[in-house]
Amino acid sequence: AKYQVTQIMISFSFFLRIPEDWKHVGRVDPTEKLELTFALKQQNVDLLEETLRRVSDPDSAQYGKQLTLEEVSSLVRPSELTQKVVRCWLQSHGITDCLTVHTRDFLQCTMTAEVAETLLPGSKFQRYTRDSQSVVRSSAPYSVHDDVHQHLDFVGGLHRLPPKGQQELSKASSNRRQKPGVHLGVTPAILRARYNLSTTDVGTAQNNSQAVAQFLEQYYSPADLAEFMSMFGRSFQHHSQVDRVVGTQGTGKAGMEASLDVEYIMSTGANISTWVFTNPGRHESQEPFLQWMVLLSNMSDLPWVHTISYGDDEDSLSTAYMMRINTEFMKAGVRGISLLFASGDSGAGCKHLGKGQNSFRPSFPASSPFVTTVGGTSFKNPYKVTYEVTDYISGGGFSNVFKMPDYQTSAVDAYLKTVAATLPPQSYYNTSGRAYPDMAALSDNYWVVINRVPVPWVSGTSASTPVVGGMLSLINDQRLLKGLPALGFLNPRLYKLKGQALFDVTEGCHLSCLDEKVQGKGFCAAPSWDPVTGWGTPNYPELLATLLLIVQDYPDFR
Repeated sequence: AKYQVTQIMISFSFFLRIPEDWKHVGRVDPTEKLELTFALKQQNVDLLEETLRRVSDPDSAQYGKQLTLEEVSSLVRPSELTQKVVRCWLQSHGITDCLTVHTRDFLQCTMTAEVAETLLPGSKFQRYTRDSQSVVRSSAPYSVHDDVHQHLDFVGGLHRLPPKGQQELSKASSNRRQKPGVHLGVTPAILRARYNLSTTDVGTAQNNSQAVAQFLEQYYSPADLAEFMSMFGRSFQHHSQVDRVVGTQGTGKAGMEASLDVEYIMSTGANISTWVFTNPGRHESQEPFLQWMVLLSNMSDLPWVHTISYGDDEDSLSTAYMMRINTEFMKAGVRGISLLFASGDSGAGCKHLGKGQNSFRPSFPASSPFVTTVGGTSFKNPYKVTYEVTDYISGGGFSNVFKMPDYQTSAVDAYLKTVAATLPPQSYYNTSGRAYPDMAALSDNYWVVINRVPVPWVSGTSASTPVVGGMLSLINDQRLLKGLPALGFLNPRLYKLKGQALFDVTEGCHLSCLDEKVQGKGFCAAPSWDPVTGWGTPNYPELLATLLLIVQDYPDFR
């Protein structure tokens, strides 16, 4: 029987926020096909989190005993009741064209706009365009019946517009800092010198791989990658080709973001098999980031390290969506996958609350407790490979949604006490929230080859994130050669190091609100952990030695 309209309706009351750069075209045709993603309620999420803590904490007897996709699926798979209720609800509206995933917690279904609006009362599907990009989203909140609501986390494909990439912001920043003739710029050789990578620090393990993920209609060019490596990779053994592309590569001009990510993860993570996940979305109603997360739930063979230069303001997303994405991050972590996200290029950020009041504006997924977030630094002396200071664009701060995880409470408390006298007013941020970033690397004045042309002065945490990711891939390489498991979710181990094997960054502040109270200044770097550069930047040989030491303490890995 069809669900009756007289039943209690529960609204997913999240409005679509339309940035100025998106143009409203009009209502979509009722017969137009949409693809929506239904996130089914999972079982045992608390147990999943506890399992992640145990396999990631070096003081736990379960450390390194990571799960297979099948084991994760058995743990979180929605109940038979949940699966039945959601499928019956869809079928009662004539929706039968659905795909699921190995873990059974996502359904991707095709239907007409007319059927979608009947299925989800309140929704009104409109088309929006930005530059050459076109998407279909609902301009109004949607509701579902009460008996279905309890079995769903959210429906994807309705309310999220793709943000501009981190790199869009960082290009503007870098133009202001350009100093022709002064700094030759950051190249693989400069990075390897600063972080003490020798010419022999390259990958050799057959079962190791790394990945970057692209979402914003960004494509890398194989010709650009080959040209980059011929120019900048002569001093170390490397690959000049990506081994696998998951998704559809575009045929237009290469994107700055994609070129930067691929060229630099393959420079620090040299000679390691590299994948590119490219997710423009198969349809205008799909959300590329969500499509990537669904892919991770459906692939048993995945790279060990993924770096992602992508983020949204926390307040632009529904809490239900972020909580579910966090669960997806946990699912990856318990499998031994390390997820690294750029911290953003807006410093502490700024949200105008009205009546002259402002607050800092945290970014997600940077603020997730279940990923490793990477901030940015600059050389103190632009002429030389010197020590590093804060890059003023480096994203950082405190989540307004996620509580501070146990692994970082002592580090953050120490920072707040040490710099108490110079902190911004507490009304600007949430001192009990997840604090980020966790670590950092150079993010200023990179060389990139794009459309066969070497381009200087590229900056942003989009650069620092793949650099750190490549180094973690090298460490995984050595671990795998010794029969150890991959690093997996790094943060519990990273915070127990208390800065050991990292270069502490203690100078500089990042930007924030331009108002009378804070005058554009956010948080400042300090000894040990800080919400601008985390624990600092990697000293590769020491970090490698430290993260291999645990074999003496835990010899009986599976």
